[in-house]
Amino acid sequence: MNENTIDSLRAALKHSSDNIPLRLLLADTLLALNRLEEAEIEYCILLKTSNDSKAKFGLATIFYKKGNYSACNVILEEIIEKETNEINVYTLYAKGLLKENAINKAIEAYKKALTIDPKYFDAELDTQLRQKGTYEVIETEEEIDSRFLQKPNINFSDVGGMETVKKEIELKIIKPLLHPELYKAYGKKIGGGILLYGPPGCGKTFIAKATAGQVNAKFISVSLNDILDMWIGNSEKNLHEIFELARQHSPCVLFIDEIDALGASRSDMKQSSGRHLINQFLQELDGIDNTNEGVLIIGATNTPWNLDPAFRRPGRFDRIVFVPPPDITTKEAILRLKLNNKPTETIDLLSIAKRAENYSGADIDAIIDIAIEQKLESSFSDGIPKPLETTDLLNALKKHKPSTQEWFSTAKNFALFANDSGLYDDILTYLKIKK
Repeated sequence: MNENTIDSLRAALKHSSDNIPLRLLLADTLLALNRLEEAEIEYCILLKTSNDSKAKFGLATIFYKKGNYSACNVILEEIIEKETNEINVYTLYAKGLLKENAINKAIEAYKKALTIDPKYFDAELDTQLRQKGTYEVIETEEEIDSRFLQKPNINFSDVGGMETVKKEIELKIIKPLLHPELYKAYGKKIGGGILLYGPPGCGKTFIAKATAGQVNAKFISVSLNDILDMWIGNSEKNLHEIFELARQHSPCVLFIDEIDALGASRSDMKQSSGRHLINQFLQELDGIDNTNEGVLIIGATNTPWNLDPAFRRPGRFDRIVFVPPPDITTKEAILRLKLNNKPTETIDLLSIAKRAENYSGADIDAIIDIAIEQKLESSFSDGIPKPLETTDLLNALKKHKPSTQEWFSTAKNFALFANDSGLYDDILTYLKIKK
């Protein structure tokens, strides 16, 4: 941006002084050129007539550049109170807090930025906070156990349908635990990994928990948020501690959700910290320093094509199992369970299940919620709950399309054009497409 551009913007504002986007562009341009005094005037004019958060952020940036960190932070706190999800707001806030030596608050602000985008990285903040950070939340062993360890009270009898999935899990996980002497005779370890993939909301977590219940094992469920830490080296430490917890309580099913976020291809990782975490994960899977005997590892992902190929080597996640949307029998069972204890007429569950093609378990939850909301409206007049009818649920089906459609659109392309090993043949079978 040169002087001519600024002159043009000023000239345009003379004819349209109330044009907020135009004045914001002028203010942002002046700020980018470090003409702070002029930019401040324009932002202040904006804030007199509007409550624009971008103008507030611009003014806060000026105060930060001028060294008025207190004023900067006050403005940013006003923006944050409105529950913004702008990473640059939390980043500047963390830097402003650091200048005022509010270390702990700065750490929380930076953590919030990382929560919004776990891949986000600010070199200045990362360096300064690691140098100045003096606290660490230390959990006792009992607290860690109670936070992660579960003893499921469900098993395969509680899982409707999913026969192919159950058969794969039984062969890879359950049989070795029931017949350890046979496996040891052939020199095979009891344990290992299985990867469940498919569209979201189709019961991957439920089948993992039922697996633990089926073999009377402990169950640990973790996601990326349980592992990631802003301090370099702590994410790897967290991951190791979770695997250690599983080893100490074998037989144990360790379920890792959204494993694609943790196991993205190492070549795609821009930060060395991300690559270190993947390498640590592969070491834990291999049991290099500690045996994983009796630890049954189940990973779940919606996007298996984003996983580092190293995850699928023998001894790691060497079985990959497709978890499709529930079949008609399963959908009927889900409807019956979800409608239990709700005011209903006699409902034709089979008819609804047949029409809910490609609907996930989460989608079925959604259509029941839509039907209930409609009934609530008609019940407000007399305060008497109106029973749900078959037509209510069929009408709700028309209003909520299956969330799996977008997933299948992407998955179909991978199954057709990036499937040399036949890894995604189950998708083609489900879609009734001949290879």
